[in-house]
Amino acid sequence: MRLNVRKTYKLYINGEFPRTESGRFYAVKGKGGELLANACRGSRKDLRNAVQAARKAFSGWSGKTAFNRGQILYRLAEVCESRAAELVDELRRQGSTAAEARREVAALTDRWVYYAGWSDKYPQVFGSVNPVAGPYYNFTVPEPTGVVGVVAPEEPSLLGLVSRIAPAIVGGNTVVAITSESRPLAAITLGEIFETSDVPAGVVNLISGLKTELVPWLAAHMDVNAIDTTGVPDVAISAVQKTAAENVKRVVHFNAGKIGWDDATRSQSPYAIFDFQEMKTVWHPIGM
Repeated sequence: MRLNVRKTYKLYINGEFPRTESGRFYAVKGKGGELLANACRGSRKDLRNAVQAARKAFSGWSGKTAFNRGQILYRLAEVCESRAAELVDELRRQGSTAAEARREVAALTDRWVYYAGWSDKYPQVFGSVNPVAGPYYNFTVPEPTGVVGVVAPEEPSLLGLVSRIAPAIVGGNTVVAITSESRPLAAITLGEIFETSDVPAGVVNLISGLKTELVPWLAAHMDVNAIDTTGVPDVAISAVQKTAAENVKRVVHFNAGKIGWDDATRSQSPYAIFDFQEMKTVWHPIGM
């Protein structure tokens, strides 16, 4: 007799898969209302642990060469492609049609490749050599902002998450992401892909749970340098912006609109990388 072992969906923090410290969970249901799984209901403590892991990983990740970061993103695309059938199945269980799920997984694989290709090119696009009145060179170059909080959109739960994580990490930032609340299963499985794709521990951290509980703490955390509010409900945007302003946190918001997330001309851009960069100007004397 063969027994089916049901998958346990956990958090992904610092390259590990802990259960929430609170011991709480919430039911994830399918399109017809059937119970699919119990997901961890992340807490403020889980969020704090994730931010600490992201901060610890920042210097090593931002210090890697742009080419190396691009290689790692390309490896993510390879592993996503090798596990495409599993990701498609996860999306179908959560309500997507087979065609929609296949299209979403194909698009997210392409998205990793797209941003991998920009890894060693965006500094030349956004940086500059500035004219100055004196015997100096003057350069402006982009640098990563630091720890970025990402609130994933509810739908598409997987492509939307990747579309916001990829530009942040390719630019040298580390990420703490809150997954889709209603459809978290495929996003949580993505943590297994990060763990097996050469991504250093702490570079990406995934927290499932209720956005009403988690987002205010993410916006208020003093060691989070920027927050992507793409997945924050419209009614809560102003409150999140106000909280972020109190600790001088950058706020980025992307709206895919009617065109949709799988339209590459709309939902991917080098400017998405630029959103999480700071510009540094350097002066250097001209030698003889």
